[in-house]
Amino acid sequence: MFSGFMIDTWLAASMVAIVAGVVGFFVVLRGSAFAAHAIPQGAFAGAAGADLIGVNPLLGLGVFAVASALGIGSLSRRGRHDVVAALVLVLLLGLGSLFVSWNTEYGSELFALLFGEVLGVNNSQLPPTMILAAVSLIAIGVLFRPLLLASTVPDVAAARGLSVGRVDLAFLVVVALATTMTLPVVGALLIFSLMIGPPAAARSIVARPLAGIGLSVGISLLTLWISIAAAYHWNLPVGFLVGTLSGVAYGVGRGWTWARRRSRPTTSSGPAPAESGRLRLTDGLRD
Repeated sequence: MFSGFMIDTWLAASMVAIVAGVVGFFVVLRGSAFAAHAIPQGAFAGAAGADLIGVNPLLGLGVFAVASALGIGSLSRRGRHDVVAALVLVLLLGLGSLFVSWNTEYGSELFALLFGEVLGVNNSQLPPTMILAAVSLIAIGVLFRPLLLASTVPDVAAARGLSVGRVDLAFLVVVALATTMTLPVVGALLIFSLMIGPPAAARSIVARPLAGIGLSVGISLLTLWISIAAAYHWNLPVGFLVGTLSGVAYGVGRGWTWARRRSRPTTSSGPAPAESGRLRLTDGLRD
């Protein structure tokens, strides 16, 4: 399990889990889950179109992912992505279906972009995955303070002169980059589970941003590692394992929150739990 081709699998999966945990934390924090779902699904159309004309599917995937992010960010109103994300998703899924129908050879590479091929990762996939992972993490590092401020207290961010719309657009482009590097490994259907489940579980357990990001990455890594080991030993679908474990992690996180609230003594003074959590979320903005 730790020799031969599996080394590439562990390396690629670990990079995917780290990026999904970091980017997914802000996806959950900002309530952008639908946009994070639409971008990878729409990017599949780019891969299908690229394969149809004989171009590297990764190139088409990246172009359509960024185009989806720019479209959602530019056309959304006041940070609300639901309607635009739905329209982009429907349009690009339709295009993807058309491209696949025109393709006389439904390649296994396209199938892997939907459902992932984490156990079939090879050396040629590692360099682009590493580069895109590094770019995504660096971008989050650069955007961290304005992104955290715009995500938690957008009115305050706007009052300070921060362009909330530009921050939102920049973050969606980061989601597109993360999608481009993760789809060849875990697929369009699995990255959504990995980008939502572990971060949502982390947000239920801790409120401080850096601790939440660290816990999100830890849960994401554990989810993928267990899924790979179980898939290798028992020949189970990786998608089933990732989705199930992500759901279980979120359930555990919600149970932790419920138990903590039950054990907290009720007092007449002090901030409400939600307000207190919100204050802790802005701790990352302090010098």
